[in-house]
Amino acid sequence: VDTMCSSSLTAIHLACESLVRGQCEVALAGGVNVTLHPNKYYMLSQGRFASSEGLCRSFGEGGDGYVPSEGVGAVLLKPLHRAQADGDRIYGVIKGSALNHGGKTNGFTVPNPVAQGEVIGRALKQSGVPGAAISYVEAHGTGTSLGDPIEIAGLSRALGQDQSDGECVLGSVKSNIGHAESAAGIAGLTKILLQMQHGQLVPSLHSEELNSNIDFASTRFRVQQSLSPWPRPQVAGEDGVLRESPRIAGLSAFGAGGSNAHLVIEEYLEPERAAVVTGKPVLVVLSARDEARLRDRVSDLLAAIARQSLDDSVLDDLAYTLQVGREPMAARLAFVVKDMAELRAVLVEYLQGESTTCYTGHIRRHATELQAFLTDQGDSIVQRWLSDAQLAELAEWWVKGIEVGWRQLYQVDLPQRMTLPTYPFARERYRLPEPVKMLLAMAKRGRRLHPVLHENRSDVAGLRYG
Repeated sequence: VDTMCSSSLTAIHLACESLVRGQCEVALAGGVNVTLHPNKYYMLSQGRFASSEGLCRSFGEGGDGYVPSEGVGAVLLKPLHRAQADGDRIYGVIKGSALNHGGKTNGFTVPNPVAQGEVIGRALKQSGVPGAAISYVEAHGTGTSLGDPIEIAGLSRALGQDQSDGECVLGSVKSNIGHAESAAGIAGLTKILLQMQHGQLVPSLHSEELNSNIDFASTRFRVQQSLSPWPRPQVAGEDGVLRESPRIAGLSAFGAGGSNAHLVIEEYLEPERAAVVTGKPVLVVLSARDEARLRDRVSDLLAAIARQSLDDSVLDDLAYTLQVGREPMAARLAFVVKDMAELRAVLVEYLQGESTTCYTGHIRRHATELQAFLTDQGDSIVQRWLSDAQLAELAEWWVKGIEVGWRQLYQVDLPQRMTLPTYPFARERYRLPEPVKMLLAMAKRGRRLHPVLHENRSDVAGLRYG
């Protein structure tokens, strides 16, 4: 999907439409933006699209262009009831989405405030959310003297200018990371979900002095300029009692040429669950491409247990997440524990090389043994182990490479997936030598690169880099 800077939000909208129509059961949507050639920067400079100072001043004074950046991001989308039934970790709910086009304007890059207001209004209508309920908008906010005032005009059309409706906070992640163009929408969505998760609003940088072309005092909008709490709104129920309700945000992405997209995102509040400590043992499994990365996985899990203050009430969730939420790789580790204290102790012992209660293996080393096991009715044996919850046997053979249908261990209610460390990729750098050093070295070897770089052909001191 290519709609310029609204591409990733457009892809998410199309994925949502497919889910609603039953054309698919689950969808991956997002965007990627990579700059592969310096000609892009030449074009941006010649057209005066790029910021002259290398800063993105979203809604700030002095913004004269944008700062291009690279990025990639994606979200996994499911119908809400399906995600709840699957025990997924839900970060937010897309209540509504809409697309439109600005039509003819005074130029290819000139936005249409009427169309921008209309796309937000359509998304609100689909969501059933009143404009006054939007407490934060992740704006397109490219940081230009023309585009930012037009965006405020469109927001005012859709969300109202009456300050009695309550304050609505504005922000733009472009001030932090630059304009990721085709990945700009997914970058904004990521920021909204992180703010909801942490209950905080982060500042839009370089906006200490606001754009003088925008009269913020006559609107209900305020640019976020410092880190502050994002309180949940208090809404009166039918009994007249005030209760916390989910935070709701809007997200805009407008593409050059007039392709507009908007999402309405609501915070997902987990239903309260009674803390249940079953006391039953669980099977914890970890894997990686090699033993070095496996040790890193153990270290990361140990750190997460301490950082998140995990206790016995989430032991089932932890084990389930590692069983079904991680790809099984070649180097494997498994152990059976009955509580969080034992889990911490086993992890520490493994790192110290002292554990005798762990099952370890590498599937390549056990390939022959595994083949013999599977040939000798191994599948039926594994099914029996699952039915009888014979965890030690499952652990012993899982590290050798058997496939396990983990959900069969849970006869009644599935545990919930939870946030745990992801894969610890090796910190290896693959970078060209520093440009100046590289050019000097090539010149010393008699290599001629380009006349622009060589003022004096016979002298390395004449090499110019810029």
